[in-house]
Amino acid sequence: MSLKTHYRFSVAPMMDWTDRHCRAFHRELSSNALLYSEMVTADAVIHGDRERLIGYSDVEHPLALQLGGNEPTKLAEACRIAEGFGYDEVNLNCGCPSDRVQSGAFGACLMRQPELVADCLAAMQDAVSIPITVKHRIGVDEDEPRERLFGFVETVSKNSACTVFHVHARKAWLKGLSPKENRDIPPLDYDLVHEVKTAYPDLIITLNGGLTTVEDSLPHLDHLDGVMLGRAAYQDPAILLKVDPLIFGKPQRHPDMISAMSAYRAYLAAELDKGTPLHAMTRHILGAFNTLPGARQWRRYLSENAPRKEAGIEVFDAALELVARHAQPAL
Repeated sequence: MSLKTHYRFSVAPMMDWTDRHCRAFHRELSSNALLYSEMVTADAVIHGDRERLIGYSDVEHPLALQLGGNEPTKLAEACRIAEGFGYDEVNLNCGCPSDRVQSGAFGACLMRQPELVADCLAAMQDAVSIPITVKHRIGVDEDEPRERLFGFVETVSKNSACTVFHVHARKAWLKGLSPKENRDIPPLDYDLVHEVKTAYPDLIITLNGGLTTVEDSLPHLDHLDGVMLGRAAYQDPAILLKVDPLIFGKPQRHPDMISAMSAYRAYLAAELDKGTPLHAMTRHILGAFNTLPGARQWRRYLSENAPRKEAGIEVFDAALELVARHAQPAL
């Protein structure tokens, strides 16, 4: 797969959501989508419990690690660790607006310091042989988006080896909006992202923000190198079944969600044998059957039974049987 094709579709990094169990589930739905970890700070990677923080299963590839930080030396060291772990890419977060990130002077704050971002990305790329990419907004607070976005891309691309820019097509409001509000309230500007690609045709530009279906994403691929879905993919994961045929022209991995869930069962069983609580995994699949018969019963059964300390694979089996019954045509 060429580098550009590699970025045609990805599932966005999402704090508290895209952990290893979520990613293993998403991989069962698409063989080709690029998956991202939650953001992990460079300090945590260097000094923390690495297996807990950045461990993953081999089924997840292609897989990228998203890092947070603003110190080139530390980010470079974290990249070396990530490459040693076998990650396919490392991404620098320049888009998160949370208070915790602001207090550490990274995330979306870094859009105001493109020279520092370029220094960070250059150090990261010098440290490893895997791709180093950046995810960012179109501006921050009172910024004029065109000026901020074009200036950021120009400075970073000219002063580092980074050629891949994942653009969330909203401003980040660091004053007065919560992280949740930052995902909805600032207006989207897809046309501006398209203009960046026109201005920098040699760069790989992908679009994130507000995309809700694979079908709605397709027109953007006429202008851009890729699309990135976040909440929509998490809350209605069945849409990921369409990614391989519609985006990559490859066979659909499973004909339906029941088939995908039956395959995912092996992962659940193996993790249960390792001592992973069932709820740590099933919390990511509650929306698997959204809009389908039996969805409510599926969510209720898992929500009530999976958190129990003694919950085992039989809880998953019983929930899936509830859905299967609703899927059977009436005689």
